[in-house]
Amino acid sequence: MDTTILTINIGNFEDVRRAALAAAENPSRATGSPQYTFPSAEAMARTLTPGRWRVLNALTGAGPLGVCELARRVGRDVKGVHSDAQALVLCGLVDKTADGKLHFPYEAVHVDFMLQKAA
Repeated sequence: MDTTILTINIGNFEDVRRAALAAAENPSRATGSPQYTFPSAEAMARTLTPGRWRVLNALTGAGPLGVCELARRVGRDVKGVHSDAQALVLCGLVDKTADGKLHFPYEAVHVDFMLQKAA
């Protein structure tokens, strides 16, 4: 079975636009790898809190899960997991199925970013 990996990275709007245009102009050069881009390291840190990372980890490769089962798997209260899951749904990282379950359709996550000396 081929593993579907989501790459989470940091880039600005112009970087994302250039990559999308390049892929549209020459599909053979497109990576085909799904990506989620945050506009800054700060935005990534605000969104992907430790609790939300635990939720993503539990959802990775698990198929659709209800909030109660997800809370059991991460060892947290349902209300807190529900709040974190909603934030992940709202930003587009996690999907919600028609029956209300949470789904993260990836088998793995790769985080790719570099911090450099400020200019």
